[in-house]
Amino acid sequence: MQRKNKFQFIKYLPGVILMALMACATPEYTIEPFGENIETDINILASDEFEGRAPASPGGIKARDFIKSRFQEIGLKPANGDSYLQAVPLVEVTGSDFTTLNIKGNGAELSFNYLDDMVVGSYRLEESLQLDKSELVFVGYGVVAPEYGWNDYEGLDVEGKTVVILVNDPGFATGDETMFTGNAMTYYGRWTYKFEEAARQGAAGALIIHQTEPASYGWEVVRNSWSGTQYGVVTNGNRDRLPVEGWIHLDAATKIFDAAGINILETIASAAHRDFVAQPLGLTASVSFNNTFNHSECHNVIGYIEGTKYPEETVVYMAHWDHLGMVVTEQGVDIYNGAVDNATGVAGIMAIAERFMKEGAPERSVAFLAVTAEESGLLGSRFYAENPLFPIATTVAGINMDALNVYGPTNDVVSIGFGLSELDDYLDRQAGAQNRVVKPNPFPERGYYYRSDHFNMARQGVPMIYANGGNDYIGRDEEYTRMVQQDAASRYHAPTDVVHDLWNYDGIHQDLWLFYNIGKDLANTDHFPNWAPDNEFRAARDAKAHLRRN
Repeated sequence: MQRKNKFQFIKYLPGVILMALMACATPEYTIEPFGENIETDINILASDEFEGRAPASPGGIKARDFIKSRFQEIGLKPANGDSYLQAVPLVEVTGSDFTTLNIKGNGAELSFNYLDDMVVGSYRLEESLQLDKSELVFVGYGVVAPEYGWNDYEGLDVEGKTVVILVNDPGFATGDETMFTGNAMTYYGRWTYKFEEAARQGAAGALIIHQTEPASYGWEVVRNSWSGTQYGVVTNGNRDRLPVEGWIHLDAATKIFDAAGINILETIASAAHRDFVAQPLGLTASVSFNNTFNHSECHNVIGYIEGTKYPEETVVYMAHWDHLGMVVTEQGVDIYNGAVDNATGVAGIMAIAERFMKEGAPERSVAFLAVTAEESGLLGSRFYAENPLFPIATTVAGINMDALNVYGPTNDVVSIGFGLSELDDYLDRQAGAQNRVVKPNPFPERGYYYRSDHFNMARQGVPMIYANGGNDYIGRDEEYTRMVQQDAASRYHAPTDVVHDLWNYDGIHQDLWLFYNIGKDLANTDHFPNWAPDNEFRAARDAKAHLRRN
């Protein structure tokens, strides 16, 4: 079938302008090339032959096998016995027959429509799910955070009930820098945590009230991402998941609170204070739907270099190899090649592996994880973190490489998660050696640290770096930066994420030197970096301290 033309002139006029800008002024700088195979590896991974690298697809299998062959060629040892592959059991869950969400009590009867007013779903491997007159309880932010002295569930029994929860955390709501981490979202603010905690508390269901500002995205994002087939990892039949998980539109939530005789705005405000007490709404919720399942298997690809002195201690490099596959349309076939996202990262970890092999093995082992199903919900990295091939207790730290900088070298480095751990010292030192300045994420309230694969390692207690080339391009002006941002945004998760004439590989080389030298430092020290004292992942790290060398 004929593919759509990716380079329609008008649609890509910003790129044409950017090319002109690049031609007008060529800045003077010298970046030593990091490796000789980077461009070739990126072009292969982002080629049409791999059909967008969807997990378990023919193109995805080709990508997996290519990465495995490159690991073998480089000389990495297989991490899973005599195999480079770790099987990840995936399940596709497709919901259907959604009823309205019916709210009753206090003399009121309300009905809310699927997608317009609410979304619900479940990852439990059960064909029929329902809430049947389940009592509603407002639990504020639904947080249990001992390190912050916060427990929204204190003294509360929600067994079999449905909890109604706010998105984000009290620090964002108040802007108080002494509460949680102020405006910067913690993991307690992420919707994934809300559902996990509700399940631990024994709830039958959880409904998150959508608000655009604290969520950092509108209702359309919720509506679109929750409709259609969902993907998950199968563990013990997923019985640890809630029977019903969902979101409700703020307008629907307002009507529910009105029916309970409660002012929603005042109640939301009160939830951000330490004296907040969870509040039964005196209402019940009922909803039902059906699920069908399709099971498949895809693979993480993992190789390693054995350390010379402390082989049981491991530094991890991680990058996801999957992307969005291809879509057949009336005009032809759209292939989502995923050149930046994330052929660059996978080629990057292969280049770093080659560099380590060339320079000789360090004192500690170094593992290279090409994980699958990131685009489906960080599933490959989650499976690895819960089923590690290298013990979590003696995993020193890691670096996640997700979408490298293809627009040229920079004077700065943006650290997503700046201030969270002692890894800042390693990043600062090596960035300084490149005459670069480390800057924090300019949008900490959006919780980007919890949206890529390193997060699954972090929640197990492993400190992880997630950094990208910055926005201060060497020898360029602000207009160039704006055009780069516009070009990158237009290609994100689009068929136009391909290798193109705007690419300047010096940015990739610069960042690979940075990440390599950080890993080299970590692999040749006795230090086990830890999280900041009040970080939500500190307890998990400290709980395994007795399993490490003193």
